[in-house]
Amino acid sequence: MPDVTIGSSGLRGYLAVPDGDGPWPGVVVLQEVFGLNDDIRAHADRLAAVGYLAVAPDLYSEGPRLRCIQRAMRDLFARRGLTWEYIEQTHQWLTGREDCTGRAGVIGFCLGGGFALLAAARYDFDAAAVNYAPVPPDAAEILRGACPIVASFGKRDQMLRGAAAKLDSTLTTLDIAHDIKEYPKAGHSFLNDHRAPLPLNLLFKVVLGAGFKEAPAHDAWTRIIMFFGEHLTA
Repeated sequence: MPDVTIGSSGLRGYLAVPDGDGPWPGVVVLQEVFGLNDDIRAHADRLAAVGYLAVAPDLYSEGPRLRCIQRAMRDLFARRGLTWEYIEQTHQWLTGREDCTGRAGVIGFCLGGGFALLAAARYDFDAAAVNYAPVPPDAAEILRGACPIVASFGKRDQMLRGAAAKLDSTLTTLDIAHDIKEYPKAGHSFLNDHRAPLPLNLLFKVVLGAGFKEAPAHDAWTRIIMFFGEHLTA
């Protein structure tokens, strides 16, 4: 599967194409804070294996990395900026391809999950998969009119206590189709098998109790694929 250039701005990305003949529904895959790494590529490949044209934009294309991380986090909370432009540019590029049906979802992890949650209402996505993402205080206002959302959290995630319950309650009130689940034995980032530098791994695994958990990850992916199947393949 190739690395690609998305649009005319120099935005890089990774494209995973299903076997066989298209067109296929698309999925924009949004990276965690560590960037477009092997984990995120593997997630795109997993989606392609079940029939989705999946593209993961490199939200740090501008470089250098530390400055890009700071910018992305600032953009998330400011709800404006280059990162948002990259996401919508990727969305338009994906749905404009001849091998895409024109229907598309978005999936995000950690930092990318935060963008995916807000993008569910901000852009014309047909479904969103949100994984261990912060839920903003004004969620009831900004998620009004959002597309259907499937979300997964870890109960041991010290950074997101109460986030699953808050999101579930908000989406119920707004009458938005959703599937929210919190896994008792999982922490933050339980879908990703990190290969980060040692200090970051220690921070995530020891201090924050984060890291890959096979059983919750398998169940979460099963729910995501079923949810996308319901909302993207019509």
